[in-house]
Amino acid sequence: MIAVLSAVVRPFASSSLDPPARGFLHVPESSNGNGLVLTHGAGSNAEAPLLSAVARVFCDAGYTVLRCDLPYRQSRPYGPPGPHDAARDRAGLKNAVTSLEKFAPGRIFLGGHSYGGRQASMLCAEMPDLAAGLLLLSYPLHPPRKPEQLRTLHFTDLRTPTLFVSGARDPFGSIAEFEQAMKSIRGETMFMSVEGAGHDLGFKGKARSEDLPPQVLKEFRQFFG
Repeated sequence: MIAVLSAVVRPFASSSLDPPARGFLHVPESSNGNGLVLTHGAGSNAEAPLLSAVARVFCDAGYTVLRCDLPYRQSRPYGPPGPHDAARDRAGLKNAVTSLEKFAPGRIFLGGHSYGGRQASMLCAEMPDLAAGLLLLSYPLHPPRKPEQLRTLHFTDLRTPTLFVSGARDPFGSIAEFEQAMKSIRGETMFMSVEGAGHDLGFKGKARSEDLPPQVLKEFRQFFG
């Protein structure tokens, strides 16, 4: 376990848990007591520019943030998750929340990009009291060009307040499709559309959307208080 210092980002590992929680811990200079676990999409990792940018902005606002590698990424450095990885990835997210509770005594929020956000929402559907809220970046509502293959079966069991952030040009789900799908979620929901953005939300290659993370933080505060 790492030593906690003020206003720092440190590698994080908790080997006492199985699967272990591993990633980077952002500790704010002045904490508001709340924490946020962030994880990545398929084919990515905890060092994804989008996650790093969102973590920095939230940390500056007082949140302790753990951006973590899912277990499948801990097992292999490249490639997407396999068909049998999902359950263990959700267990890894649960252990990440448990690890962050030691550093953030207030509310714990859970979120992620694409596949990571999907696993976070499925975990909260299974464990309604695990997190105070969900931050889902580019939730993959369905595969591109396959709108009939909706990934929303668990939405009817989801009671956790959820903020969706999605690009207006995301092929994984249109605004209209999200509006319809969100009706089946029992908890409160909010949708933030990012004009002109695709599934990467403006973080593709070396490109960076510097305006997005502060906007996400603003909507997050308005929704969750």
